[in-house]
Amino acid sequence: MQEVSGTIQELDYICIGESLGGNQDWLPEWDMNRGGCAAVTACDLCIYLAMRENFPELCPFSLNSLDKENFIRFTRVMKPFLAPRSHGIDFLETYLAGLTDYWRSTGYRGLRAEGLSGTVSCETAEALIRRQLGSGLPVPFLMLRHSDPSLEDLEWHWFNLAGYKETPEGLSVKAVTYGAGQWLNLRRLWDTGEKRRGGMIRLS
Repeated sequence: MQEVSGTIQELDYICIGESLGGNQDWLPEWDMNRGGCAAVTACDLCIYLAMRENFPELCPFSLNSLDKENFIRFTRVMKPFLAPRSHGIDFLETYLAGLTDYWRSTGYRGLRAEGLSGTVSCETAEALIRRQLGSGLPVPFLMLRHSDPSLEDLEWHWFNLAGYKETPEGLSVKAVTYGAGQWLNLRRLWDTGEKRRGGMIRLS
């Protein structure tokens, strides 16, 4: 069925105090503060699955103790699986290997994770986003270089998509990063103008 303008889908995303999800700026280690976005995104995802999908084994602390200090501790648990590299975690396969290795270490078998390359059509990306968010799951997203200077803060960066809405200008998505959400036009975000692209993680 074709989506109509005005349709909106937002997840009941995790909050840590006043922060929407975790915040990379909290991390005291230099390498994680500069390049820990993949680990932060994975921690957010695992806490979300623990809270909303009833998989508590994914979170190494009590969900009743969801605060900044415990989130920082969780990033230290995640770091061996998704440690920053010299060029960042700039391949979907690297993220997938780290995330699924962490899942295995906890005994979790709830979901499968696959990559969707940023080279596919925007229509294919839209279909994944509608389906995954519609089923109540965040969408981990990797953006590499982008020709639009207004998106500079999201370059070479992992973040989660936590909502979408239909607008006259096309699908808009809610990107969650650095403890806040922002609505962005998906086609603008997806069409980077660069040969090498990131992509998204499909959960099923």
